[in-house]
Amino acid sequence: MADPDAILEPLRADPGRAAILCDIDGTLAPIVEDPALAAVPAQARRLLAELAGRYRLVACVTGRRAAAARQIVGLDQLTYAGNHGLELLEPGESEARLDSALGGRAALAAEFAARLDWPRLESIGLRLEDKGPIQAIHWRGAGDEAIAEQRARVLAELAVEEGLHPHFGRMVLELRPVAEVDKGLAARRLVEAAGVRAAIFGGDDATDLDAFAALAEMIAAGELEHAVRVGVASSEGPPEIQRAADLVVSGTDGFLDLLERL
Repeated sequence: MADPDAILEPLRADPGRAAILCDIDGTLAPIVEDPALAAVPAQARRLLAELAGRYRLVACVTGRRAAAARQIVGLDQLTYAGNHGLELLEPGESEARLDSALGGRAALAAEFAARLDWPRLESIGLRLEDKGPIQAIHWRGAGDEAIAEQRARVLAELAVEEGLHPHFGRMVLELRPVAEVDKGLAARRLVEAAGVRAAIFGGDDATDLDAFAALAEMIAAGELEHAVRVGVASSEGPPEIQRAADLVVSGTDGFLDLLERL
């Protein structure tokens, strides 16, 4: 078993040169049937506020829109990379900045979603979350989640034909307009901009593997001296999260304990 305190010590020893990055849903906030009802526990919010005052950077890298992420977490002093890095909302800013990679494709996913037969899709438990450049189709809580997922996979194939990039997560299909920007690129940009030498990233889902890979690449290239990849284990999460992690914690409570250690 890995010793968490030993692995975290390089970050705690020099917080002014360290970054804390993490996902929100399933990492900071427990997964709920309706994403609009997700909430970060008060204890986690308090810890993040304290950590933001000590560490060079504390940021949330999430699939949610950056403004929504800030509202859920409830802290203006953090940095939010939303929509898997397509948006960046920094402390003191009132609006998120869109990544230039979007070009003229910002409305592509929304236009595709608008052409779908939503009365029929909703009848089998699929529902749409409008995240601007990214459109998310959820089926958590559907009467038959297997049938709903099968239909989502058909929609993913149709989306590819229209030039979109589908990504599956925990009972959700995300339709993205560009493939070049992901949580890995977002994490790399945040770490580089902060000029830190140590970083930690916590996540629970397949999209977080991109951030894990980015930290590993930065270590290999000598761009970081120390990196910790924290896998937040759950019954729904991909097994790759635990295999790729330096530390594995159990659910959001386990990640909360890690924040306490930091």
